[in-house]
Amino acid sequence: MDAINTVFLALVQGITEFLPISSSAHLILGHAILSALGVEAITAAEELAIDIALHVGSLGAVIVYFRRDIWLLLQGLFDGLTGKGGRRFRLLLVVIAASIPIVVIGFAAKDLVTEFARSITIIAWTTILFGIALWFSDRAREAKSDIESLSWRDAMVVGFAQCIAIIPGVSRSGICMTAGRAVGLDRPLSARLAMLLSIPTILGAGVLAGYDLYKAGNAEVTGNAIFGGILAFFAALAAIALLMRWLKSQNYTPFVIYRLVLGVVLLALVYGGLA
Repeated sequence: MDAINTVFLALVQGITEFLPISSSAHLILGHAILSALGVEAITAAEELAIDIALHVGSLGAVIVYFRRDIWLLLQGLFDGLTGKGGRRFRLLLVVIAASIPIVVIGFAAKDLVTEFARSITIIAWTTILFGIALWFSDRAREAKSDIESLSWRDAMVVGFAQCIAIIPGVSRSGICMTAGRAVGLDRPLSARLAMLLSIPTILGAGVLAGYDLYKAGNAEVTGNAIFGGILAFFAALAAIALLMRWLKSQNYTPFVIYRLVLGVVLLALVYGGLA
């Protein structure tokens, strides 16, 4: 596996996975740039191996940064198992319920997503349209900032909205933040919920990639893949930390502008015959 591809994939996955800017759009654009520069493409088996490693790295970053929230959920699990119930157990049930739609639809629509994953035209338009949607939802009134105050309605709206992200270019984090703001969550809480809901999603995607690797008859995870996973972990951790700090006092507008510019660039590549 080419070292340039490994570093590139790790940085793109780590940085863009949790920002509302669509990692798939960046991967497509990046691959086009690497191809234009004459960088040799990696094999399908190598891509599967590094995909698993990158998912593990990204998942590790979420768990480390939101360890207090995860501990709260684990306490909720203990409260439920002991019959105590309470707010922590209710929060756990809310998060689980909000995660179910994307897990079910993600598995069911896996082949459909793969078929359209490389359509730059689709990615360009969804990058633009859902960037505009984020801008409009970010104008909503902020009513909730405490994660334990999440209602079933709030979580399920975000959970079902997350399913739209099976369409390349939408951005899983972005659509969760968009839906969160639309139901009145403040900016940090909308991002926080998006990150927590990413755990089962990333885990599921990693399992699917592992199954594909098993079917391919090549279960080897190389040193380059492991290096990529470590790099993705630190890149994702930095991206999450910077995003959460930014949202304490700022809004999503810079990400909206970035999406619009990116979408226009992708459309220029398509209609200019360069992609």
